[in-house]
Amino acid sequence: MKKVLITLDYNPHSEKVVNMGYELAKLMDAEICLFHVLSEVRYYGMQYEPFMGYEGYAFPVDYKIQEEFVKVAQDYLDKTKAHLQGNDISTHLAEGDTAKMILEYAEEWKADLIVMGTHSHGTLEKIFLGTVASSVMEHTKIPVYMVPTGEK
Repeated sequence: MKKVLITLDYNPHSEKVVNMGYELAKLMDAEICLFHVLSEVRYYGMQYEPFMGYEGYAFPVDYKIQEEFVKVAQDYLDKTKAHLQGNDISTHLAEGDTAKMILEYAEEWKADLIVMGTHSHGTLEKIFLGTVASSVMEHTKIPVYMVPTGEK
């Protein structure tokens, strides 16, 4: 295994995922890529008419908001890379459905291992929404190293 893709979200427990993924990759002398997905950024800048009495989207929109989200996300990846103090670490930022983007980039980058965290979601949330981790596990052909990040 020579390429390890470490996936990150904005959860504070991501530090645990990064550190464990980094240690594992170093043991294998593997190349590392830190990966983050912005979930459908274009929706943050859409303007809707009031609906069901809700006027949350009926305000002027700053169309540069997507650029700001991208800058913040790239800064997050850059600071994570600096935290690891590794010169041989690359970063990649994608936009879209999180599980789909992880799967697509892992294939494109030819990752040998995907490292990701599992959050402790409630049973109803898992039933109705599923989780990114379970979706990746269901559809990947690449081994996945799951880091439990729940509080239990």
